[in-house]
Amino acid sequence: MSSGSRPPKAVRERFAPYMDLAARTAEGKWGTTRPNPTVGAVVLDADGNIVATGSTEPAGGRHAEVVALDEAGDRARGGAIVVTLEPCNHTGRTGPCAERILDEGLATVVYAVADPNPVASGGADRLAAAGLDVYGDVGMTADGRGADVLRGPLGSWYHLARTGLPQVTWKYAASLDGRSAAEDGTSQWITGPEARTHTLARRSHHDAIVVGTGTTIADDPSLTARDAEGRPLERQPLRCVMGETEVPDGARVRGEDGRFLHLQTRDPLTAIRTIASAAGPGGESVLLEGGPHLAGAFMQAGMVDRIEAYIAPALLGAGTSALIGAGVDTIGQAHRFTIETVEMIGSDLFAVLTPRLRIPIEQREG
Repeated sequence: MSSGSRPPKAVRERFAPYMDLAARTAEGKWGTTRPNPTVGAVVLDADGNIVATGSTEPAGGRHAEVVALDEAGDRARGGAIVVTLEPCNHTGRTGPCAERILDEGLATVVYAVADPNPVASGGADRLAAAGLDVYGDVGMTADGRGADVLRGPLGSWYHLARTGLPQVTWKYAASLDGRSAAEDGTSQWITGPEARTHTLARRSHHDAIVVGTGTTIADDPSLTARDAEGRPLERQPLRCVMGETEVPDGARVRGEDGRFLHLQTRDPLTAIRTIASAAGPGGESVLLEGGPHLAGAFMQAGMVDRIEAYIAPALLGAGTSALIGAGVDTIGQAHRFTIETVEMIGSDLFAVLTPRLRIPIEQREG
C-alpha cells in the first residue's frame, strides 16, 4: 500500500497497540533529541511477537528504527516495524532508515505520520516500491484531525516542520472558577504538591519558557526545571521575560548560566521569532507560563498551539483570572479547544487541549 492511502480498519486495529507502545517508548526521550524528532519504534517478528523497541538517541546518534533493529537482530527478518514517524530516506549524520529496513528483510512497515520535511521524506514510497507492505496514518484520531502520537514528544517537532515556528504551550494553574490568585493576591498554592512537581519536571520538555515582566517582578521565579526533590534537571529551557519593563539585576530568572533572554516587545509573533533564533536549530517548543495578560495577548494573536491546564478542586469566587484580555467581547468570539487528554495528578485535574481552529501561518504574519 502506498503512503498516500489510509489503511483498512483491520490494519489500524491490529497495529494500534504497537503504535501506542512505540509512542510510550519515545516518552522518556522528550526534549533530548533536538534537532531530530523524538521517535519510537517497535519490531515484531514474522509471528507477530514483539522482539525489540527503540527510541531516537541524541543528535548524531541512532534513529529509533536503527536502535530497535540493532536489538532485534535476525529476528526482524520477515517481520514488521511500527514507528511513530515515516522512516527517513536521506543521509545526514546517519544513513537512511528506509535502507536499513530493506537490508534487514522486513515485510511490513507501519507508521503514524508522514515526514513533512521534504529533505527526509520519501521513505514510505521507497519501501513500497521495493515490495514491502507499507501502511501510514496508523494511530490517527477518529475524526482525522491528527495522529495520537502528536500529543507526545513528536508534536512540537512536527509543528515546527509544518509552520516554521516553535509550538507554543500555555501552562496555567487555576481554581474551578478560573482564578489564578485570590482577591488579596495570594496564589501559593492553588494546586497540590504532586501537580507542582509534575509541572516543574515538564519544563525540561521545552526549549524556552516565557513569563511577563509583571510576573517576574511580583513572584521572582527561577523558571528552572526541577525533579521531585527540587534538584535542577540536566536539560534546562532558555529563560525568557517578555515586556518593556527592565528586569532587575538580581532577579532569579537571570541565573548564572547565561541562558536568559529579555524580550523587549509586546508582540507575541516577534517574541516567538526571537526565541526561535536564540534557541537555534531544533528550537521547537516554547512554554508560556504567564501571567494572565501575557497569556491573553498570545491567545488574541492566535499564538497558543496547546494548553496544559492544572485545575484545583477549589472555588475562590473572586481574584485574578487565569486569562485576561484575550480579545473576546461576545460568546461567538470564544476561543474553542478540543480536550485531548485528562488525568488526575494528586488531587488536581490535568488536561491537555488543542485549538479547534488553527490560524494559518500566513494569517499570523499579516
